[in-house]
Amino acid sequence: MSLVQVLPLAMVMITGPQILSPIFLATSEQWRTNSTAYVVGASLSISLVVTVAYLLGNRLSGRGPLLGTSVRQLLYVAVLVLLLYAAVDTYRKRTVSEPPEWMGKLTTATPRFSFRLGFLLLGFFPTDVVTSVSVGTYLAANGDPITDATGFILLTLFILALPSLGVLVLGERAEAALPGIRDWMDDNSWLISEAVIALFVVMTLQNLFG
Repeated sequence: MSLVQVLPLAMVMITGPQILSPIFLATSEQWRTNSTAYVVGASLSISLVVTVAYLLGNRLSGRGPLLGTSVRQLLYVAVLVLLLYAAVDTYRKRTVSEPPEWMGKLTTATPRFSFRLGFLLLGFFPTDVVTSVSVGTYLAANGDPITDATGFILLTLFILALPSLGVLVLGERAEAALPGIRDWMDDNSWLISEAVIALFVVMTLQNLFG
């Protein structure tokens, strides 16, 4: 997958509590181990969902035409449906009156809690499941190898690691800036998600009708 495709999808993956959590963890008592555990948990769950979707897509592709329509086209339709669901779900949840209760525990989180949080948020959060499944299905539809998902996974993990990397490099200056970044992301993440979902919808439509 090209950078034009990978970057928007990575942004969809991290907007919302997915990026807010590592910002909190970067200022926690055990920020180094907590941040590392969070990213490792995220890497496992993202890889798992993408791989399962890819294998299922490849299995369907090997069955030839279905109902007069090629399986590749059906896979593109599936990607399109998933993306539209993600767009609707993101818009529906654009305003949240109160942060989730578990977010209050992040400043005193343990590495075990951080690992579990990264695994669950990036692997089973609705919009992330949809995005990871879209990536796996998209690669299967194009006949591309699963290794083409590496860029998407690594870029997502790099963005998740940015808060802790900022604290590591900039120290107190990063700690002072993170709350403002967190608040901005909390207010505007849904707009970013909608924009990049729309971009990938356009690319999927081009493949479907191209």
